[in-house]
Amino acid sequence: MDARQARDLHESRLMQLANVTGVGTGRDEHSGVDMIVVFVTRKVPRDRLRTEDVVPPELDGVPVRVVAIGDVHAQDDEL
Repeated sequence: MDARQARDLHESRLMQLANVTGVGTGRDEHSGVDMIVVFVTRKVPRDRLRTEDVVPPELDGVPVRVVAIGDVHAQDDEL
């Protein structure tokens, strides 16, 4: 299974986890391996999360990376 297929399969569940604001795919700049990227408001140590809110290190054999991006707010259309 490739990264996009795995993302599509797991995205709705990942979006329900604490602090998750988005899910995408990307490529590790060092290894060139495709991965699922989970965007969170802030990273929280595993021991401070409920077990069901921990982002797994891989899904269906595809590595998962967690990236903290802060709070997300919609922008005004009038720029």
